[in-house]
Amino acid sequence: MIRIVTTPRLESLECASRTAREQVREVAGSANEAFGEHVRELYAVIDRAERAEATASEVAEILARTRKELSAAREELLLKDIEIRRLREELEGEPVEGQTLTLLSHYGEPHTVYASREEAEGDTATHGVPADAWVPASGRPEADVQWRCESFIYDAASKGFRRVFMAFPEPVGGAA
Repeated sequence: MIRIVTTPRLESLECASRTAREQVREVAGSANEAFGEHVRELYAVIDRAERAEATASEVAEILARTRKELSAAREELLLKDIEIRRLREELEGEPVEGQTLTLLSHYGEPHTVYASREEAEGDTATHGVPADAWVPASGRPEADVQWRCESFIYDAASKGFRRVFMAFPEPVGGAA
């Protein structure tokens, strides 16, 4: 079959072809703009995600340190609680006949009370008091002795502590 195309028909097809090309250009331009906008949004989302990941990593490190510090604080609090209970029990406990205490005095002034002489010597040694600085209770005046240890024993009859070794009596007005 043969078809004869006339000039007006060709002009009409050419016009339709031009219109279609213009529409294709417009649609392609719009599509390129939309694609460019999507790519920019994608890069922005990726950037935000990377920053969020870095922030999450920093927060995880801070949280780990905080948990470690919290664990140490809980452990310290538990140890202090145990020590407080022990001290409370010791404080509330009734004195027993023969229980001793050791008083450490510095130039005659009471300094610290310890449960035993060994505890007194051990504790004060950590503060720089040499072992040979100790002087037992003697006839010398207390104010003349730098570090002096005196033992006291619980006396149930008097409901209090008394010195283990009584100080030497000083003569009063020439009397003994």
